[in-house]
Parts: sequence; C-alpha cells; structure tokens
Amino acid sequence: MKWLWLISAVLLLSACGGSKQPIAHDGPPKKSIDADKVVVLTPRPEPRARYGNKSPYTVLGKTYTVLPTAEGYHQRGIASWYGKKFHGRRTSSGELYDMYLPTAAHKSLPLPAYAEVTNLDNGRKLIVKINDRGPFHADRMIDLSYGAAVKLGVIETGTARVDVRVISFDKSEDHSSVKVKITYQVGAFAEKSAAKGVVNKLESAGIKQVKLEKGRSSAGKKLWRVRVGPIITTESAWRIEQEIIELGLGRPHRVGR
Repeated sequence: MKWLWLISAVLLLSACGGSKQPIAHDGPPKKSIDADKVVVLTPRPEPRARYGNKSPYTVLGKTYTVLPTAEGYHQRGIASWYGKKFHGRRTSSGELYDMYLPTAAHKSLPLPAYAEVTNLDNGRKLIVKINDRGPFHADRMIDLSYGAAVKLGVIETGTARVDVRVISFDKSEDHSSVKVKITYQVGAFAEKSAAKGVVNKLESAGIKQVKLEKGRSSAGKKLWRVRVGPIITTESAWRIEQEIIELGLGRPHRVGR
C-alpha cells in the first residue's frame, strides 16, 4: 500500500500508494475524531481503476496476483490500520488517501471494491471502499484507514479479527458507464470573487459544466456556490472528482444523483 511511492518504478503502478510495512512516525492525527463523525459510504458500481490492477505484481520479493473479479469474496483474517503518515498521498488506485474516510487496502481484490467489514471482537460493522494495496504482512489480510479503524474500534487494539464480505452489484450492468445524475459542490463562498476564482481554476483545467449559483446559508447569509454537473456516468464522475482533488480544492461534496 503506502510504500509503493518508494518502489513504484518496480511495480509500475504510476506513483500509487505504497506497501504495508511498519513505518516510523505513522499514527493518528493530532486531533482525533469520534466514530459518529466518520462518513458512511453508499456502495456504487465503479469502473476498474486505471492504476493498481496490474497482475501479477511483486513487493519485497513476493509476487501477488489480483483476483479477476471481486464477486463472491468473503474471508476472515487480521486487520491493521494506517494514518497520518500517508494522508494526502496517492493510493494504488490513483485516488488520494484521506485518512478520515472509510477506505482500506487489500493485496488481491480488484480496485476499487466495496466491502462490509465486521470486527469480530466487538461486532461493529462498516462499509469501506478498497482503493489501495497491502498490507504486505503474511499474517494480515486488510489495512484500514484511520477513519475506518475508529469506526470499527481498532484504534485501541492496533489489529483486530475481521470478516470481510465484498458487496456485489448487478452483473448485467456495464459498470464503466452506469447512468447516473451527479452534481458536485466544490465550495461555498461569502465573496463572489473567491467563488469566481475557483470557477476559473476548474474551467482552466478543462472541467466542463461548472456553475456559479447564488444562494443563502441556513443563517440567511448570502453565499456563492461553485458546482459541477450534472455528470451522467460513474466513470466521468470518478474522473472529475479526482481532477478536483488534484487541483487542491479538496474532495467535492455530492449534492445530487
């Protein structure tokens, strides 16, 4: 998972996240979050990531094979977690690692995949998006983000026995072009000039359907909202979301589907 930034030339994963090895100074953020603050993901069919699905691939002298499909995957094993050391760096799928979101790393599942993870030690359940590779330890099956570990109660113990069940979608659907209607909100600003600056940045990057909308906050104050959409396929939505993040504008908020 997170060490691939050191060995990406070997793995040909195009600057994706690195392998799961013990790394000094990793850990939780200075300001912890409560379990009820962790975002709840809604699983949705997504196309295979452009990166991170090369098979076979080799890490630290051991070769791993990516499964041809995630359908029917259901295993039990040991989970660990990773945190601030890799916050903001690329995962193996090409997405940026956000330690507060419920994501995870796995050695062999196709990226991305959604799975329900159950902590067998306390019964807590959580849906995670698997978008990274690792953990590259023989005794560990899945590596949870900090947020996922908080929600599942793994922070205190460091590792836990878990049940991982992949969430399947209708096989008849073409997941690369599933029809949707998604609108992203990139930001809301009190000053129109600030909002227009974001609009210009998005349009300069080639992002289309950018809108500047006038509105009001819940307190009645004037706001200028920058939105992108509607986007009509999951593939386009994934690509645009990543482009917005890479522009340094943060992860956009979905306001419509």
